[in-house]
Amino acid sequence: MRYALYFTPPRDHPLADACSGWLGRDAFTGAELPVSGRLGLGATELSTWTAEPRRYGFHATLVAPFRLGLNFGERDVRRTADTIADSCAPFAMSLEIARLGNFLALVPPPRKAEVKALADTAVDCFDPLRAPLTDSEIERRNPERLSERQRVYLQRHGYPYVKEEFRFHMTLTGPVTEKEAERIEPVLQDILAPLLTLPLIVDAVAVFTEPEAGAPFSVHSVHPLGAAKNRKTA
Repeated sequence: MRYALYFTPPRDHPLADACSGWLGRDAFTGAELPVSGRLGLGATELSTWTAEPRRYGFHATLVAPFRLGLNFGERDVRRTADTIADSCAPFAMSLEIARLGNFLALVPPPRKAEVKALADTAVDCFDPLRAPLTDSEIERRNPERLSERQRVYLQRHGYPYVKEEFRFHMTLTGPVTEKEAERIEPVLQDILAPLLTLPLIVDAVAVFTEPEAGAPFSVHSVHPLGAAKNRKTA
C-alpha cells in the first residue's frame, strides 16, 4: 500500500468531470471511462497519450506516493492530512494549459504563494510517516539526471521536486513529442478553455491510495481546508 496527498476538485466539479473524461478514469470511484476520439485525435492514440496520468487520476501532487514507516498506519495518515488541512485556508487560483517538458498540464501563475505554502506544509508534516526509499525506488528517479539539490531532496523527502523545486501542475498527458503536443493542445483548449474562465477554488486536499504496486490510485479521503477554524466558530 502506498499513500499520496493530492489536490483534486470535487467529483461533481465541471473541471474534474471534463478532465476525468479526458484521462479515461474517475479517481473517486475508480471507474474506467471510455476514451473516444476528439476533434481529429483518434481514440487509440489519445488512450496511449493519457495512459500514464490515467493511473493516478486527475490531480496535482502535494506529497508524492510513499510507503508508511514502521509503527504508522492509516489513522496516522488521516490525522496528518487533517492537520495540514486545518492549518491552511481555502484560496482561489487561475489555471492555464501549458507544456512542461514533454507533457501537457494545467498550471497556475508562477510563484503562487498559497500553493507553495500548502505543498511545503504537506511535505514537512508527512515526512515523519514516510518509510525511507529503497535503492530501487531511488534508481527509478534517475538520480544521475537530477541536480544536486534535487538529489538532496530525493534523499530527504522521498521526492526531488519539493520546496524550491516544486511546481503545482495537474497532468493531462504522458510523454508526447513536439508534433503530438501541437495536435493535442488545441483540442485541450477547445475542451477546457470555457471551464478555466473562473478561478478554481482550492478548499480541500485528498489522500489517494495505491493498494498494490502498479494498481490505479483512488481517492481514499477528502480533508477540507480550514476545517478546524470552522469547527471553532460553529
